[in-house]
Amino acid sequence: MRSWGFFCFLVIFCFFSFSPQTCISSVRQNGKVNPGFEATQMKYIDNNGLFLISNSSIFGFGFNPNSDVTSFTLVIIHMTSSTIIWSANRDSPVGNSDKFLFDDDGNAYLQNNGRVVWSTNTANNGVSAMELRDSGNLVLVKNDGGVVWESFSHPTNTLMSNQDFMKGMKLVSNLNNNLSFSLQIENKDLILSAEFKNSQPYWSMGKDKRRIINKSGGDANSATIEANSWRIYDENGIFLSQFVFADDSDANDTWIAVLEDDGFVKFHNLQSQITANPKIPGDSCSRPLACPPYLVCHDGNTCQCPSGLAQVNCKPEIDSSCNKSRISSTLVNAGENLSYFAIGFVSPDSKTDLDGCKSSCLNNCTCVALFFDNNNGNCYMFDQIGSFEDAKNGANIESYVRVSDTQSDTSQGQNSKKQSTQMVIVVVAVVISATFVIIGLVIVGIRYNKKMNTPIEDPDEISEEDHFLENISGMPVRFTYKDLQEATSDFTTKLGHGGFGSVYQEKSDVYSYGMVLLEIISGRKNYISPETSHFPAYASRMMEEGKVEILLDEKMKVDEKDERVVVAIRVALWCIQDDMNLRPSMTKVVRMLEGLCPVPAPPVVGQTGFFSSLSKPFSEFGTSSGPSDGNSDAYLSDLRVSGPR
Repeated sequence: MRSWGFFCFLVIFCFFSFSPQTCISSVRQNGKVNPGFEATQMKYIDNNGLFLISNSSIFGFGFNPNSDVTSFTLVIIHMTSSTIIWSANRDSPVGNSDKFLFDDDGNAYLQNNGRVVWSTNTANNGVSAMELRDSGNLVLVKNDGGVVWESFSHPTNTLMSNQDFMKGMKLVSNLNNNLSFSLQIENKDLILSAEFKNSQPYWSMGKDKRRIINKSGGDANSATIEANSWRIYDENGIFLSQFVFADDSDANDTWIAVLEDDGFVKFHNLQSQITANPKIPGDSCSRPLACPPYLVCHDGNTCQCPSGLAQVNCKPEIDSSCNKSRISSTLVNAGENLSYFAIGFVSPDSKTDLDGCKSSCLNNCTCVALFFDNNNGNCYMFDQIGSFEDAKNGANIESYVRVSDTQSDTSQGQNSKKQSTQMVIVVVAVVISATFVIIGLVIVGIRYNKKMNTPIEDPDEISEEDHFLENISGMPVRFTYKDLQEATSDFTTKLGHGGFGSVYQEKSDVYSYGMVLLEIISGRKNYISPETSHFPAYASRMMEEGKVEILLDEKMKVDEKDERVVVAIRVALWCIQDDMNLRPSMTKVVRMLEGLCPVPAPPVVGQTGFFSSLSKPFSEFGTSSGPSDGNSDAYLSDLRVSGPR
């Protein structure tokens, strides 16, 4: 009876231990999954949330943690560089127990607390499998291989090499200060826009002077990254133009174009993880958020409030709403030589004179700013404003911003108040400055008087030891600590070094570590008696000649193929370089010893710094077998590690 009970226990244990659900629950799938599959981040936590990888393990598909670590996004990620190339739910993150399902009807979707936040909407379309290809494309296919749905047709903010970006598709950046940017093919061109209430374009391929035209007259229908260029094709597949972003034209390189949250399109190489220098747009100031709204962008990196808006601190209290409680307003001239990024890409609202343009804006409750081109009478009105830019090519543009009447009256009243305030500030500053000058003169006078009254040190008070040393013939000049402190600017300037060492030594801890490491490896101190040879120089010479085994402690049992010994000796020789700038930091030392970064061959000790100044070359005293002359310490390092180890 007891044996029967034990047998039943074994059967139940094996069933739960080796059931398919338990065995494969955390094993990520390779290449494809079939309908009926489901996954959660917690279920695949041992695989960093990834449950499907491409056949060559180039890309992975699964859950990726957001910055708060507690929420997750369903993504396709490049395994080597950890670059996210596609996202299903970047605006609707889920928890670690929320499910991704690929149901029996062929529909793939993601839930958040049971609510669907993303779906392929492919139910009952004959889907037989979900594949993640080595191109980075996630595909739902039929039994005959026909594609029902693919991620390449639903990009987020990234385009892959050989991914066709077609008319009707849209690339959207992540939010930045509640503003996103978009890229799409419209009006027969590839266009970048700021997603205000009404989108405002700020770049087009057709107006970029860097593009190379292959065939004129065609209408853009698709854009594809091929090798080192972004190519534009018409609806018949005819090559129209290209934007070359890299000199290297290796067809095997995988480049991606990313619409960043700063409004730039940048090109990255996934293999080498480099970013190409050309970016879109080429002028930083032509972006909507080059500076905060209403500020002027200068030379790509300087922001300044325009002169006409200084009185309202560049913050007009006007929005583009049309509610009845809207306060009364007026237009103020923003300043001279200003322009706006969207003017070159949108049609004017009207053709009129300046007064007509201003009247149109004041009568339009959505207008917050206007730009009037004096050359052709074009009037542009906008319901939202980004940053201004300097007017180029002698553009004769008038710019006006709508402000409340209260702000306008306040700014005028503040002018006289500001002038009186400035006068008070000047008077106070003069009084304070004069007070500090007087106090300074008094302090200087007191110190000078004290110095003049200080008695001169009596030579007879010199200690007997100092007197004795001063009278010994041939003794070197003796300096006090204060003398050295003053001469080296409080020990911040290295004056040099000699047989007894440097006046001070930078990175002495790194040097000491290197000496100790050499002593541990060799089982000897930093000089070889009785040869009176300097061991670091000897170790460096043996290292250069490939005779590493000579340096090892006889008690150490080391495999000849063990590269760690060579690495350790190289690290030690780097640490004891006389030039402190050549010595690595302790952090770098640890990384080199752990094998996290390469360790190049160090300069030969004895060819630079202190050792080059020795009266004898290494070969003269480093191999001598004769007896010591009793002054062997004259050849010792100026930083010899003292004491037994």
